[in-house]
Amino acid sequence: MLAHVSDIDVMFHLSTQLAIPRGHPPPTQLPAEFSNYVKVSEIVDSHVPGYVYLELRYLLTECTDDHNYNYFETEHGLYAAYATDDIDRQAIHGPALLTDLSDTSLLSIDAVACVRCLSWPPQAADWPTRHRYHDWPDSATVNHVINNGCDVVGVAHPLCGQHELMCNISTDCHFHEQQLYC
Repeated sequence: MLAHVSDIDVMFHLSTQLAIPRGHPPPTQLPAEFSNYVKVSEIVDSHVPGYVYLELRYLLTECTDDHNYNYFETEHGLYAAYATDDIDRQAIHGPALLTDLSDTSLLSIDAVACVRCLSWPPQAADWPTRHRYHDWPDSATVNHVINNGCDVVGVAHPLCGQHELMCNISTDCHFHEQQLYC
């Protein structure tokens, strides 16, 4: 049966990263899945609808006494970047980073890194009311999704070239905007 499986798809987020809509205050409490030290980025509109930038704005540290988080503001202008160091084994496939293990007995992995956003961002305001084919997902599922926030995934818009400001030191930067996935 495994001969018919080409790869494994995995979506994950780091417990040390969080996104919030621009202008929202940093959270003082987080779910248990988050670390005691969290980098918080604001979701900033890009020039392409549905695509955003993540600008690092706050550092949260958990107080062991009451388990609330204190925050510290960071410098403006630091943006999330998405690049790969292991060029031989990894390739960008949309939002996924493919680790090709086809030359081994292991299955290849499409890993999609995301940043959790615990509230529904204004950039996705039209998603709950857009046209749905065959009434799927139903309204109960849509409400459940909205109440659980969204994931911000690194992917460049197909019409965009490399954006030099989004690249860090690496010359083979493959990242421009982030896209909201609901």
